[in-house]
Amino acid sequence: MVTTRPSALNRKQRTELARRLQSADPGLEVMHPNAAGVDVGNSTHYVVRPDQDPNPVRRFDCFTADLHRLADWLEQCGVTTVAMQSTGVYWIPLYEILDARGMEVYLVNARHTKNLPGRKSDVQESQWLLKLHTYGLLRNSFHPAAAIRVIRTYWRQRGDHVRAISTSIQRMQKTLTQMNIQLANVISDLRGWTGMRIVRAILAGERDPYALAALSHPGIRATRDAIAKSLEGTWQPDLLFVLHQEVALYDVYQQRIAECDQALQDHLKGFADRITDTPAEGDAPSATSRHRPRSTPKRRRKAGSHAPQFDLSRELHRISGVDLTRIDGVDVGVAQTLISEVGLDMSRWQDEHHFASWLGLCPDNRITGGKVIRRGTRHVINRAATALRIGATTLLRSQSYLGAQYRRLRGRLGAPKAITAMAHKLAVLVYRLLRWGHEYVDKGMQYYEERHREQQIRLLKKRAAKLGLVVV
Repeated sequence: MVTTRPSALNRKQRTELARRLQSADPGLEVMHPNAAGVDVGNSTHYVVRPDQDPNPVRRFDCFTADLHRLADWLEQCGVTTVAMQSTGVYWIPLYEILDARGMEVYLVNARHTKNLPGRKSDVQESQWLLKLHTYGLLRNSFHPAAAIRVIRTYWRQRGDHVRAISTSIQRMQKTLTQMNIQLANVISDLRGWTGMRIVRAILAGERDPYALAALSHPGIRATRDAIAKSLEGTWQPDLLFVLHQEVALYDVYQQRIAECDQALQDHLKGFADRITDTPAEGDAPSATSRHRPRSTPKRRRKAGSHAPQFDLSRELHRISGVDLTRIDGVDVGVAQTLISEVGLDMSRWQDEHHFASWLGLCPDNRITGGKVIRRGTRHVINRAATALRIGATTLLRSQSYLGAQYRRLRGRLGAPKAITAMAHKLAVLVYRLLRWGHEYVDKGMQYYEERHREQQIRLLKKRAAKLGLVVV
């Protein structure tokens, strides 16, 4: 920002500047006249209304009856919009009550309001929120629809169980290693068909290495003798006790995952069907009817896999109207994470660039004095962006257009930047599919290579023309 010294201003400009500095009005337009600010806490909420009320600052407890009294008081004061910070999970009950009363609730990121020093008390914090919100200086955080929030709860709970199972498997492996049972050196996955059969036989009392090796799957590459040799160890009672508890926890978490899958399946059945199979007479065929989703053969569920126990891909295609799994790098897990975190309504973002920026997948260069002092993306903690990054890493060996593009970016920019760039590309494709109902069609790796070759030839001809040469 360019500032001008007062001595360089004329009399009229200096008078206007002094008037503005002495005025109580900061020169901002009032955007929300009937607003209130709430400082959310664990046990109490502080609510501030404008000075029209004789007691503008009030304190309410966090019990349900007190929250309803808070909403009643705001309705009596004619409040139509409320600003509050997203403090932990304490804001959720108040948000739901105010939203049910028809008030516009602004859920504010605390990072956007904490930069001004000196506001350390709860009352001052609520007053500061009210002042900023009155002049429209606060940005409302994204909050999906109620039905999508239910999906998000089920999917996040399921993810916690999956991570807990991984921890149990690691502890099993540690316990076996302490007993010098080198089973992990002959099989690739302890939670697979062979690994869990052998572990359960050990807990049942079997100690004969060859009897345990006979339980292995015929497809195991290691020989029975090598497996039997790895199963010779010290059978310590305390470590067997730990192994027994970890296997019991493994079974419990598997049951909890199945319950989450059932609850998720039941909830998805309540969504409307967005697939148009038979267009009306005289209407142009839709994108979905022109491009049918590719038929994937039904595969046997892999032992030890944490994939959903129902056809989740078909359900997501039904409720969204498009098949996100047609995009290379987006499997059913990534697609479910995107829908549970973002929802189905892409009109909340103006275009795909705003959507990618919200995910933190766009450059955020810091420029001062005409110089770029830092390059990179914004520090955003977003599960949808993390899922897209994971999907981008799977493109390394993909024989597709996106796979060829990722490998070329990886060789030129390095893995971290290439992953971010391809995650941005996947975000743009997902936005277009969900917003406009387009179907993704892979043009193939050969098309990308030919296009890149033509681009390089055009660049060579342009450089040669600048030097007065002709490429023959």
